[in-house]
Amino acid sequence: MDNTFYENLKQQLTEVKNNGLYKPERVISSPQQAVITVGNNKVLNFCANNYLGLANNPEIIEAAKQSYGPYGFGTASVRFICGTQTVHKELENRLSHFLETEDTILYSSCFDANGGLFETLFGPEDAIISDSLNHASIIDGIRLCKAKRLRYNNNDMADLEKQLIDSQDSRHRLIATDGVFSMDGIIANLKGICDLADKYKALVMIDDCHAVGFLGAKGRGTPEYCDVMGRIDIITGTLGKALGGASGGYIAGRKEIIEWLRQRSRPYLFSNALAPSITAASLKVLDLIEKGHDLRQRLIDNSKRFREKMTALGFTLVQGNHPIIPVMLGDAKLAQDFAAQMLEHGIYVIGFSFPVVPHGKARIRTQMSAAHSPADIDRAVAAFASVGKSLHVI
Repeated sequence: MDNTFYENLKQQLTEVKNNGLYKPERVISSPQQAVITVGNNKVLNFCANNYLGLANNPEIIEAAKQSYGPYGFGTASVRFICGTQTVHKELENRLSHFLETEDTILYSSCFDANGGLFETLFGPEDAIISDSLNHASIIDGIRLCKAKRLRYNNNDMADLEKQLIDSQDSRHRLIATDGVFSMDGIIANLKGICDLADKYKALVMIDDCHAVGFLGAKGRGTPEYCDVMGRIDIITGTLGKALGGASGGYIAGRKEIIEWLRQRSRPYLFSNALAPSITAASLKVLDLIEKGHDLRQRLIDNSKRFREKMTALGFTLVQGNHPIIPVMLGDAKLAQDFAAQMLEHGIYVIGFSFPVVPHGKARIRTQMSAAHSPADIDRAVAAFASVGKSLHVI
């Protein structure tokens, strides 16, 4: 046994704790919803990806229950062996229709989707140009690929054009970006990206996890919000946020791309098919989203109310129009202390610090939900005011 290995890990963990960067996991003993149970206390949750409040929706739960009879609990197989059920093909077709793409392929998660995308489609003769603030799953997926890697400053179209010019000797080029940058709630400039892609004959890929279901007039995500529907070559996304909050991911795009991914994408070929209950429940989610705009409007109203009241108090927020609303604090230890005191006020939030965000950019990343009432928003703002004053933030 190499005892020095374990001693080294202990030392690193101690340093992380001393620097205020340790991430404890609080245990929740209730369903995911606006009010959750932590320990023996009921608290308001303001840090879930439950944008439309569907994670505990009775109709979705019933759809999952009803799936067990015809489809069972699990497939016990990958898709190409004996893991493809009619419900999987139905959801892929529905997602394609909803996103207005030619085809869609399901994965166990969007992390798996991004992990199996780039190396399957691109090789040493190609170049991938990635936004500097892209999600870890995009970064890790690109690392698995042998294509040339270039990076441009966040949402900086001049820098993106420079990278496109510098990579003109490549066979194929792909611009990869988040639709929404999850730590800041900033929406990508997809119009500018698509215009540059057209000018330099490049492909465009977006990860739209923090947009599909609620951004855009019909909830179709950042392509609809930015008026570039039909101009994005590859869309990756998740079923684990606004679309019910369970698990599962997908890649949508041209049929040639999806067909090749089915043949060669390693996470798809070597992971069990998505659980039938999640697949069936996701069909019900799409039914609810396509029925109307009520949940999306409630989310918009809640986000506006929180931004206006927090700004009036003097907090520094990342500006934007997204329900991700970071409250900037800077110091990692301060962010941890702030979150701990918020819990004492009955508000569940988390302090984000390195390596999730850069050094010196620690924050409380709040996330609004359609499940929150106006009174919930006001109660959270009041707690922020109290803690902010006690810690001399405002």
